[in-house]
Amino acid sequence: MPPAWTLRAWPPVYRAVGQPLPRHFEHHGTHVFSTDAHARTPAGQTMWVWPCDDGHVGVAWDWVQVSRGVVAMLDPMAVLTNLKLLGDAGEVLTAWQAARHLNAIVVALPWQREVHRALEGGGDRAAAPAPRRRALPTTAAPVPIPR
Repeated sequence: MPPAWTLRAWPPVYRAVGQPLPRHFEHHGTHVFSTDAHARTPAGQTMWVWPCDDGHVGVAWDWVQVSRGVVAMLDPMAVLTNLKLLGDAGEVLTAWQAARHLNAIVVALPWQREVHRALEGGGDRAAAPAPRRRALPTTAAPVPIPR
């Protein structure tokens, strides 16, 4: 799995908040590491990818095991993505404004199952090989907002 921060280098994909958000993401990989060497609290990152007509949308976030069998997002405000959500006036939403929409994507994914598989396997769990991304033109215009 590539580092989650690489999503910032992926070509942006624009989507109006009025459009249905993608639900068909594919598990791209889950990385397990520990945040505290003394407590041995398992934590890590997971990445999911949605191949769409405009390229590939990736989302990734950190997770932590809060108790045996229970994992949670470490910070719901820190979902990394190349998805640029557009508001009613066509403006790109701020991270704060986009957070609830990105969290709706996270909640709809079976990510906890993949994290549990990675924890049971004792380490990383990579999904299928990385998708080949289509390059977007550098002058890609935002998607028009449906009225």
